[in-house]
Amino acid sequence: MIMDRRKFVKISAIGSAAIVLDPSKEDKVKLNNHSFTKGNSTVISTWKPGLEANKFAWKILSKNGKSIDAVEAGVRVIESDANNKSVGIGGLPDKNGIVTLDACIMDHNYNCGSVAFLQDIEHPISVARKVMEDTPHVMLCGKGALDFAIEKGFSKTNLLTPEAENDWKKWKELQTEKLPEINHENHDTIGMLAIDEDGDLSGACTTSGWAYKLHGRVGDSPIIGAGLYVDNEIGAACATGLGEAIIKISGSHLVVELMRQGLKPNEACYEAVQRIKKTNKNLKDLQVGFLALNKKGEHAGHSMYAGFNYALKNSKTDKLIDTKYEMEW
Repeated sequence: MIMDRRKFVKISAIGSAAIVLDPSKEDKVKLNNHSFTKGNSTVISTWKPGLEANKFAWKILSKNGKSIDAVEAGVRVIESDANNKSVGIGGLPDKNGIVTLDACIMDHNYNCGSVAFLQDIEHPISVARKVMEDTPHVMLCGKGALDFAIEKGFSKTNLLTPEAENDWKKWKELQTEKLPEINHENHDTIGMLAIDEDGDLSGACTTSGWAYKLHGRVGDSPIIGAGLYVDNEIGAACATGLGEAIIKISGSHLVVELMRQGLKPNEACYEAVQRIKKTNKNLKDLQVGFLALNKKGEHAGHSMYAGFNYALKNSKTDKLIDTKYEMEW
């Protein structure tokens, strides 16, 4: 009997769990020394644009909506913001002047979907959700992802705005190297984590990736375990920054597993950054940041260099938080 990939992912993840309960039946759920109390719905997301994204996610969470719906709705707002040059429409193109998008989404039941190297579709996060819900697969890439999106009713859109095209042309005129150089300003993304009134966690991540990258490059953002991971018993994590470094340590999965061992979100994110430091000899311009939310609603982030922040919204708070970091630029 051949097992489909999503079922394999789900069974593998559940295999490490000691207890499985239905949080909707109890006001307080206790799992592996982690607990959630009703009334603690929370959404967090990377970078300043997350403030706006959180508003739309909170509209769903505040009405007892599901966290999976909240994270999708939240990051879609940023995908449609043509002024944001790192996500969706208006994102900076690759070396060939083509905008390619990556995204993934994951719910509280280990279900996940992803698209990579997707072109001409404004909302890759929604295509990723369709992959999760309507196929036996986890990831679709390139033309296959585009064909699937069109089949599901998504319309093709020109993602390259005049401003982004002008930036690319200016960059191209100045290039003497064959390969794109690392620039910490070009590694933004939006990752969002949320917990709803049932105590269920979900996450979403979407980006246009490394500006002026080689055509065909895929970063960490669409890779479950690297750019995003959710374990409903423990917590959720997402990452931003240089995707190649994050992929090498399965960064978001590492953060969640560290929380499973008893670390708080700030400690887990700190340790993940230390792992990046340990596995990279040259840290010059290597910016990475991790963001975590545990079952209790506790949250934190940590980055390699100064400047990483995240947006927080719940029933009491709506603000931007600067994370701790290892080095100044």
